[in-house]
Amino acid sequence: MAYLYKTFEEFQVPPHETVVVSGIGCAARIPAFINTYGFHGVHGRILPIAMGIKLSNPKLKVIGIGGDGDAFAIGMGHFPHAIRRNLDMLYIVLDNSVYGLTKGQSSPTSPMGHITKTNPYGVDGDPIDPVTLALAAGAGFVARLFTGDMPAMRKILPLAFQHKGFAFVHALSPCSTFYDTYDTYQEIVKPLPENHNPSDWQQAIAYGRSQEPLYCGIFYKEEKPTLDSRYQELIAEKQQPGLTIKGLAKRWGR
Repeated sequence: MAYLYKTFEEFQVPPHETVVVSGIGCAARIPAFINTYGFHGVHGRILPIAMGIKLSNPKLKVIGIGGDGDAFAIGMGHFPHAIRRNLDMLYIVLDNSVYGLTKGQSSPTSPMGHITKTNPYGVDGDPIDPVTLALAAGAGFVARLFTGDMPAMRKILPLAFQHKGFAFVHALSPCSTFYDTYDTYQEIVKPLPENHNPSDWQQAIAYGRSQEPLYCGIFYKEEKPTLDSRYQELIAEKQQPGLTIKGLAKRWGR
């Protein structure tokens, strides 16, 4: 939250031109602490709400903030579709690999074997990998940060904020009450190698799949037409006489 403040300050973001959208969970309280417009939605529905806001007023800067349960359990179905439509927004998922708000149940990113109140004999499935999932779905900006590394956060968040298109940031955010992974992350989290090329998708996948070390940084970056810009083009073109569906298809490369 502190580095969101710093990012807003760096870019001189007008509060009335910014909307922070959240769902349900610990992270969902953030809009209450930021002096912008905010929308506290229902569980798993951050992305549809953000899409509606952005399409109704494309001038707004929209930021979605959720947790691993909100994003990768009930909200999972919206994630790849928001990515493929390339909505111009920043989506930050604070991942503590546990349901902290509801007292410590396992989440979609809990590791295999981890003992929780809902899995007293250990989690029996592999965890979802948010970074490779976002890359496979075609996200134009994919990054991971660790909330214990302040300098890295200071570099990554402004670049994600500036990206034109769907920017996804996977934030490793330990829960000090129900699953304190801070010391573990201090040992295994490493910055991406200096020779990593963020335009190399296959290399991004390879680094994203690594668990030890667990890499942080900008895995991939590519700018492409956004949903809101395509809609604006469509509106303008539909006002032209003689426009045909074939002409639109050709315009969009289909």
